[in-house]
Amino acid sequence: MKNQITRCFHFTICTLALTILLTACDTLRKTPEKSNSSRHTPSRSSRSRGTVARRPPARTPARKPATTSKPTYSRPGDMSATAVPQVVQVARTYAGTPYRSGGNDKNGIDCSGLICSVYSEIGVKVPRISWQQSEFGQEVSSIKDIKPGDWLFFVPEAGKEGYVSHAGIVTDVRNQDEIIFIHASTSRGVREDNLFSNYFKGRFVKAMRPF
Repeated sequence: MKNQITRCFHFTICTLALTILLTACDTLRKTPEKSNSSRHTPSRSSRSRGTVARRPPARTPARKPATTSKPTYSRPGDMSATAVPQVVQVARTYAGTPYRSGGNDKNGIDCSGLICSVYSEIGVKVPRISWQQSEFGQEVSSIKDIKPGDWLFFVPEAGKEGYVSHAGIVTDVRNQDEIIFIHASTSRGVREDNLFSNYFKGRFVKAMRPF
């Protein structure tokens, strides 16, 4: 009788141990699969919760394109021929002003600055740079047609083509060999010279009538 009870007890213990072992094995087998599954193929809900969405890069506000409109210069009708004596008078007030590259007043001035400043004083806006001035207005076709108020232009070397490097304003036409113009000389400042002098006659390239 006692042996029968002992066998039943051992059987129960063995059954219980086997059940626990099987349960533990099942747990150990299933848990990594769930872990691997969630690690490699996350569901949509887990991706939305676990992933930080990257913000698109901030856009720099578009800048307005820089205005490229040309300066507004005076037109031929803005100054009559009767204003030429005034131009000459104002230009001569600069006589003796020292030369200064980029200068625009009586403390120092360059050749194109002289032209620009003289006309500015009488309320007329003209280009500031000599090559722009050489294209402003109407070209005088012949030297014999040059008049006071016309602009004269010169190249650096006598007898050679080149860029416009110097300019002046005609102040007086005395005869066919004396056309006097005022300009800002690099060595002597603002002064008047004759177009037909040895230095200038070979460098002269064109005359323009601005108005």
